[in-house]
Amino acid sequence: MSDRKRSTALALASAAAASAVLLAAPAAHADVIDVEYNCRTPIGDKSAVSPIDIKAVKEGDGYKLTMSFQKGVSSSPIELGKGAMSPSAVILADGAEKAQVPVSGAPNPEAVPANTPIRITDLSGTYTPKKSGKVTFTAGVLTIKAMGTTTTCTPGNSPKPSLELEVTAAGGAKEQPAPPPGAGQGSTADTLPQTGPAESAIALGTLGATVVLSGAAGVLWLTRRGRQARRTRS
Repeated sequence: MSDRKRSTALALASAAAASAVLLAAPAAHADVIDVEYNCRTPIGDKSAVSPIDIKAVKEGDGYKLTMSFQKGVSSSPIELGKGAMSPSAVILADGAEKAQVPVSGAPNPEAVPANTPIRITDLSGTYTPKKSGKVTFTAGVLTIKAMGTTTTCTPGNSPKPSLELEVTAAGGAKEQPAPPPGAGQGSTADTLPQTGPAESAIALGTLGATVVLSGAAGVLWLTRRGRQARRTRS
C-alpha cells in the first residue's frame, strides 16, 4: 500500500472513530435519588423514603417524562381494591427555564392489603420546552387519591435532580434579532413622496404662487415693452 493510500485510510478511520464517539455521547445524565416524602394522610402524618428515577424520551416537539418509585411511600388502614388508588405528581424543571410538569399514572393494578406500603405505578407526562438549553428535573409533590380521600406527600429533604437533560425548543426558540436602525432606507417605499391631503394642499398652494408670479412677470414685460415703443415714436 502506498503512503498516500495509507494516509487516506488512517484519516477515514480517525473520522469514523470520532463520529462514533459523538454518537455514543450521552445527551442526558440520570441518577436515582432518595426522596423523603412527608405525607399528610386522613389518619395522620407519615413519612417514607423512596428512590426516585426520572427518564426522558423525545416525542415530537417535547419530551415524555417517566417518574418511577422503587418503594412505597404511604399505606392504608384498610385494604385497597384493584384500581382504587390513583397517583399523580409534579416534576420540577429548572435551568434553561423553570416549569412544573404534571405527571400521572395508572391505578393500582392489584389490591393493596391494609397497612402495606402502597407501590406507586410509573407516572408520566409531557414536557414541551420553550427555551433550549440544559434543564434539570426533580421530584415534586406526590398526590394519592383513594376511596374519596386525598393524601399529599411533599419532599422534605430538598432532593437533588434525578435527571439532567439538554433540551431543544420547537424551532430552536431563538429570538429573531431586531433590524438595525435605518434598515430599509433607500427602498422604493421609503423614498416615494407622500400624497396625503396636507401635501396636496401644499402642492396646490405652490402651483398657485407660481401662476401668480408668472402673471406678474408677464405684466412687467408688457409694461416695459410699451414704454420702449413710446420712446421710439417720440
